[in-house]
Amino acid sequence: MLVHLLILSTALAAANSGKHGGVEFPEFGQPITNLTVPLGRDATFECIVVNLGNFRVGWVKADTKAIQAIHEHVITHNPRISVSHSDHSTWYLHIKNVQEEDRGQYMCQINTDPMKSQMGFLDVVIPPDFIPEETSGDTMVPEGGTARVSCKARGVPPPRVMWKREDGQEIVVRDQTGAKTKVLTYQGEVLKLTKISRSEMGTYLCIAGNGVPPTVSKRIHVSVHFHPVIQVPNQLVGAPLGTDVTLECYVESSPKSINYWVKDPGELIIPSEHHEMSVRQKSMFEAEMRMTIKNIRREDLGSYICVAKNSLGDVESKIRLYEIPGNDRHSYHYPEVRVPTEDDYGTDSYDDMEVEDNDSTKTNRVPDHANKWYANDGKVIVSQSNDAFKPTPSFLTIITIFLLHNNPV
Repeated sequence: MLVHLLILSTALAAANSGKHGGVEFPEFGQPITNLTVPLGRDATFECIVVNLGNFRVGWVKADTKAIQAIHEHVITHNPRISVSHSDHSTWYLHIKNVQEEDRGQYMCQINTDPMKSQMGFLDVVIPPDFIPEETSGDTMVPEGGTARVSCKARGVPPPRVMWKREDGQEIVVRDQTGAKTKVLTYQGEVLKLTKISRSEMGTYLCIAGNGVPPTVSKRIHVSVHFHPVIQVPNQLVGAPLGTDVTLECYVESSPKSINYWVKDPGELIIPSEHHEMSVRQKSMFEAEMRMTIKNIRREDLGSYICVAKNSLGDVESKIRLYEIPGNDRHSYHYPEVRVPTEDDYGTDSYDDMEVEDNDSTKTNRVPDHANKWYANDGKVIVSQSNDAFKPTPSFLTIITIFLLHNNPV
């Protein structure tokens, strides 16, 4: 380094020999300011000299001992280096598109004897960037297992890495004893989720920053796989005929399951105007199955099965649909009751029985059908007219003979 500085000093002195006799030596007006510049930006050193006179200013990169420029002439072959000045008192060294190799000490020299110099430091900072081969991608783990995801970033100064959940939920961290802690953010390059549950499934954000914009982040999705399960809020559903009814099943599965309905004992139900079906995804692993049966008919009654299947297995649950009364839109049809005709009773008059009429004459008209009780087969078992029943002497004689026959003295 000393050799290069002596060469620069000798060159500057030779260029000005015999031109500064009796002239006051120049001085630096103020120290050079250190620079911190992001990678790819431009940097400019400023060197202020008082009473420069016929002396010359030069620039040297101290750590490599490479001469950058002498007065108005660029010496280095680096095309990104240039110089300028203002009124021979302020001298500039310009570095465009700063790279990592530009980091170091830069010296501003004046070719006095002895040489005068001052230095400024250029620090090149680099925004964070993830190292692909050391950063995890999307991860799948069975429920109850351990998910280990990592994010390693480079940059100057070294970045700090933190984790958070994209949905804003807390991260569950367990220590070696199994004690559980919930945090909104986790610091560190490696995030370890032990005894993971389905509620911890989701997208995790790995965020790296070092104070140099921009901060970078990476999305890592953690999938938790488990066997499907079904929850049925109502296993018995009643509805009147002619109305609409909706059956519901709640499914949890990961990966997502194939969901469908079956009419017991095994008839697959196809969506139609009579059977309207929907599956609403409530979360990454929760779904709501609904089937609406329109205008229920008697043949719709019975058991229905909701089925969920994924690569880990399948599960089903049964719902029984039964009829309840009380629907104004449905008329119940009772068995038809046959009303006896005169042929059933014959055409002979009832001489042994007298029935008073308005005309006080005998008749073979059967009593009014309005008050009768019927057996299940529709036959009359009791018949009573609206008129009072009046027994005749002949009727009493028949009763007496019947009683004597069945109860001999």
